Amino acid sequence: MGIMSKILGGGGQRSVDDYVELDIDDFAEAKAEAGMQVHIAEIGDQSDVIPIKDAVYDGDFVIADITRHSTSDRTVEHIIDELRQVAEEVDGDIVQKGDDQLVVAPTGVTVSRQKLS
Repeated sequence: MGIMSKILGGGGQRSVDDYVELDIDDFAEAKAEAGMQVHIAEIGDQSDVIPIKDAVYDGDFVIADITRHSTSDRTVEHIIDELRQVAEEVDGDIVQKGDDQLVVAPTGVTVSRQKLS
């Protein structure tokens, strides 16, 4: 049985011995070694932009939910402009995914405009 059929299932019966219990504490060291984190944020008002900017300046990646605002809302236009300036300052990238998400990437990271599938 190949690895993909093990992951996706390829028929047959599974037993408890087929699974391994993972302890998150075993991976705490690996987290400390990561050079970049991915943050999830919600933008409700202008003050929510500050921690997003701080994260990007620190070299982290941010996915921000803007569903509380319409894309024609003047506030969201101002927020996007402010985050666009941050992305330019750090030589990062910013894209809007649909009407509900902003993706802000730090220095040296670009976001592809093409879907994988």
